[in-house]
Amino acid sequence: MRIEIPGDLTFSDLHLTRESDGSVSFDWAVIEQICEANDIAPEEFMDPPEENLANLLMGWYYRHRALGGESDPVAESLATEVAMEELSGRTISHPPGHA
Repeated sequence: MRIEIPGDLTFSDLHLTRESDGSVSFDWAVIEQICEANDIAPEEFMDPPEENLANLLMGWYYRHRALGGESDPVAESLATEVAMEELSGRTISHPPGHA
């Protein structure tokens, strides 16, 4: 699925944050704006599987970086986790501390 990010949004608008329990928080309103612009139900990203949301966030981040956007420490951490999972052949993500 190809998703267009509205021109008035930037990756930093997500305000990605890594919580003390290892989870990631962000501004859902940004996702809702993307959904509205693409005529997609927000539930596509709010409901499991989390892969849909992860693909949206990381796809946007990789594109952001490819266009010269600034590095985001939380997104870089997530990218490292994705790469490690792919290298290990794991297909299931576990909450931090539960692998």
